[in-house]
Amino acid sequence: MFVVTSARMAAIKLIWTLLINLLVCVVLTMAGRDFYAILGVPTTASQHAIKKAYRKLAKELHPDKNKDDSNASQKFQDLSAAYEVLSDNEKREMYDRCGEECLKKDGMMNNADPFASFFGFHFAGESNHQHETRKSSNIVMDLVVTLEELYSGNFIEITRNKPVMKTAKGTRKCNCKQEVVTRNLGNGRFQMMHQSVCSECPNVKFVAEERVLEVEVEPGMVDGQETTFIAEGEPHLDGEPGDLVLKIKTQPHPVFERIGDDLYTNVTISLQDALIGFKMDIEHLDGHKVTIQRDKVTKLGACIRKKGEGMPNYENNNLYGTLYITFDVAFPETLFTDTQKEEIKNLLKQDSVNRVYNGIRGN
Repeated sequence: MFVVTSARMAAIKLIWTLLINLLVCVVLTMAGRDFYAILGVPTTASQHAIKKAYRKLAKELHPDKNKDDSNASQKFQDLSAAYEVLSDNEKREMYDRCGEECLKKDGMMNNADPFASFFGFHFAGESNHQHETRKSSNIVMDLVVTLEELYSGNFIEITRNKPVMKTAKGTRKCNCKQEVVTRNLGNGRFQMMHQSVCSECPNVKFVAEERVLEVEVEPGMVDGQETTFIAEGEPHLDGEPGDLVLKIKTQPHPVFERIGDDLYTNVTISLQDALIGFKMDIEHLDGHKVTIQRDKVTKLGACIRKKGEGMPNYENNNLYGTLYITFDVAFPETLFTDTQKEEIKNLLKQDSVNRVYNGIRGN
């Protein structure tokens, strides 16, 4: 008679548990990652929605800001992979059809550095090699944008003709470094000298390729704020290419001037409106109307404030600055008759006020 001991039963249960866990791991691996869930967007999300979600999460999940989280690097790489696939229509179509594994089999997944570096993010720990790697020069350029784009946000495409290394015939000296070499001079004498030691590498040539880069102008950005495209700068034969750095520069606006998060503008009104009041609309940067109504005398140089009608704050787009409106008064250029002058005097009933004072310190 066969008797199953409790120890054997425990061993069988352990084996079954391990098998089940292994099966679950295999199924999850075959299914791949849920890129839509990682980005927090629906499967019907537009490209702009995907890019906005990525930019937001990339700032939150960057390992430099989550040094206490041991999984920060993995989370950021998952986010980068999700963006790499869903931002590319061809890759997204294949992913929707058969998942991440299909992309890996076809070699369409970028398994090297995180794709997030394309938008200016990099891993502080992983980008520092144990040995110093030579890097080429950065390209720094102004990105000229309108005040409207800084108010509402926009995606701008720029075309760059970038020199790209291609394989060429022959070999070349590469990875050259100075090493100390000891030379035996005989009779127990030695000489130490520096000698250049190089490797043999396949020859390369530079070919110009046109690339389209997409830059997101976020609401509330300010002059001098930078967006960095990693490895899009000057190439390097034996090292890393430099970066492309785009710096925000605002075009002068015909109506508004920006100072911090506040906007300033001037409005010219007639003398009649200055005396009896008026109502008017100012068209804002996104097209909405700002209504101004005055039922009293408006003096030359008077200023009114409209809270919440300035620029959005970059850190918190729900906060807006103030719109300051300064008034100029257009006086009539016609000559009045003596009768009209008397009528104006009788209407205003204002004695002549002739004061002489220092306009800077007096009032």
